[in-house]
Amino acid sequence: MNDLLALRQEFPILETTTYLISNSLGAMPRGVSAALESYARTWATRGVRAWEEGWWEMAVAVGDKIAPLIGADPGTVSLHENVTLTQAVIASCFRFDGPRRKVVLTDKEFPSVIYFWHAQRARGAEIELVRTEEDPLRVPTEKLLAAIDDRTLLVPFSHVLFRSAYVQDAEAIVEKAHRVGAYVILDAYQSAGVLPVEVKKWNADFAVGGTLKWLCGGPGVAYLYVRPDLRAKLEPTITGWLAHRRPFDFEVGPTAYRDDAFRFLNGTPHIPAFYAAKPGLKIIGQAGVKDIRQRSLHLTRRLMERARERGWRVHTPEADRERGGTVTLDVPRAPEVLQELLRRDILVDYRPSAGIRVSPHFYNSEEEVDRVVTEIASILASL
Repeated sequence: MNDLLALRQEFPILETTTYLISNSLGAMPRGVSAALESYARTWATRGVRAWEEGWWEMAVAVGDKIAPLIGADPGTVSLHENVTLTQAVIASCFRFDGPRRKVVLTDKEFPSVIYFWHAQRARGAEIELVRTEEDPLRVPTEKLLAAIDDRTLLVPFSHVLFRSAYVQDAEAIVEKAHRVGAYVILDAYQSAGVLPVEVKKWNADFAVGGTLKWLCGGPGVAYLYVRPDLRAKLEPTITGWLAHRRPFDFEVGPTAYRDDAFRFLNGTPHIPAFYAAKPGLKIIGQAGVKDIRQRSLHLTRRLMERARERGWRVHTPEADRERGGTVTLDVPRAPEVLQELLRRDILVDYRPSAGIRVSPHFYNSEEEVDRVVTEIASILASL
């Protein structure tokens, strides 16, 4: 395994805080400042010429840097503003007025995704929300698979759940969906960059996620993977001139869709965010996701052991194969504990019905993991 801790120097915030919140916002790489200065300098000195000197291609060119981190081929990933919009682009490729109009998802999906799909009822979608209250940590795989039938059109699901960090069986979900003729939307937001994702190997139809978290790329960049053999069959109605074969002919009428990943773009892309995302993607690629995964398992295992020694309930699966990069600690008076941790420059977060989420990344040390446990114990003793 690489000496991943040698990369700590690339993240300035580690010099002043105990940063254990990469599940929410990855630490900013030192190189982002120079990258944004490069953007500003390019705009200042090249002006409109910057579009033909690289800007126009960035929504796919930067996607090519994400592709190997999710097991995809070059040219299959386009970039958008956030995951909700990537879901919307996918939804716009389908009609919901036929017998196959069911969307199956669980109550453990991130709420923004649930809100979006419920809104599609106005377009005729039938939403089946699989209830999983019987298991606070996991989605029972067989229960989800049983809901996927020959009336199902789409199955949006998270590879790793945002509250408990439970790793779902992506291959089993894809297999069942395909067996009945449905499509899957794999959400890799809580997995890409901290554990291996293999969209091509798993035969995922669509995959979405963003650079905000474990990829250390900051906000404003979400990715959309579309299985190459599906592209020509799909005509997104959320579209725009970047998706057109001849955008600078300024033709009037319906879109003449491109045949590549640009097919799923629409209006002017978020160029500054692309610049900001590149340093983090480079570091993740340099570190290697397989090595990051081993480091993550070591740190999360240590954190769980320390928490259990204190008698705290851990709201995260014990088995390595079931655990993503986060450990959720269900401690008493968690919101108050969180506020005191933040005052002590220990950056973590809290989610209702879960607890305090602690998310060590490859750049965190054993001492930092131990410190958060010691400080929580100190705070609880003082409340």
